[in-house]
Amino acid sequence: MSRHVAIVTDSTAYLPPRTMARHGITAVPLTVVLGDQALEEGTEISTRSLAQALQKRRPVTTSRPSPERFAETYREVAESGASGIVSLHLSAELSGTYDAAVLAAREAPVPVRVVDTGMIAMALGFCALSAAAVAEAGGTVDEAVTAAEKRAGGTSAYFYVDTLDYLRRGGRIGAAQALLGSALAVKPLLQLQGGRIEPLEKVRTASKAIARLEEIAAERASGADVDIAVHHLSAPDRASALADRLRARVSGLADLHVSEVGAVIGAHTGPGLLGVVVSPR
Repeated sequence: MSRHVAIVTDSTAYLPPRTMARHGITAVPLTVVLGDQALEEGTEISTRSLAQALQKRRPVTTSRPSPERFAETYREVAESGASGIVSLHLSAELSGTYDAAVLAAREAPVPVRVVDTGMIAMALGFCALSAAAVAEAGGTVDEAVTAAEKRAGGTSAYFYVDTLDYLRRGGRIGAAQALLGSALAVKPLLQLQGGRIEPLEKVRTASKAIARLEEIAAERASGADVDIAVHHLSAPDRASALADRLRARVSGLADLHVSEVGAVIGAHTGPGLLGVVVSPR
């Protein structure tokens, strides 16, 4: 059995299953609580079911994986031959997932470095892919962590939501709270900054907001070897059209991913979400 550095992340990275399998990345699921049902993201609840629940204003909350779930994952990964583990997770400002991983790492059978990337969605996924590339090349735990942190430092995430109501209900709105007073008159653009959701700009209409989102992403993506992810919730046509326009505008594009977010992010943003992650390699 070959010894290697293994990469663990969580379900909010939204990496395609084939990509995770190809690079040996393991994802620990967060939980969506729908009424009195606790359902694991990625396997037990679909985004369609989530969107229907939100539209009917059913109570929806999310919760971190338990330390025990992380401990089980670390044991399984170690038994598969890992000599060390890099565990990369969504912003600790948004979830207790990082704290749960830290608790489990103390009892793991092999050394585990837990990293708060300050990211979410494919902003986190790109960090995991960078770490996996180092691990696949025979790199150490420290080298894989450095690669992930460097990727996180250069990555930007911007998003449009139809309403701030879901972020407010979930307590994830941060400084964007200031937009609530005029929420009916504007379509907000938000950004991930310092691991928190922060206001970026206020735009009067949805079409102008999406055009501005495209402009900001294209400006940020100037240069060579940049990866882009376009995320959405229940807005596949909008996402596809935005991805096509960015593909035409960004000359140094390496890869462009289009995907629907999972239930955890969807629970806090609501249907109509459109997000762009820009991540130089």
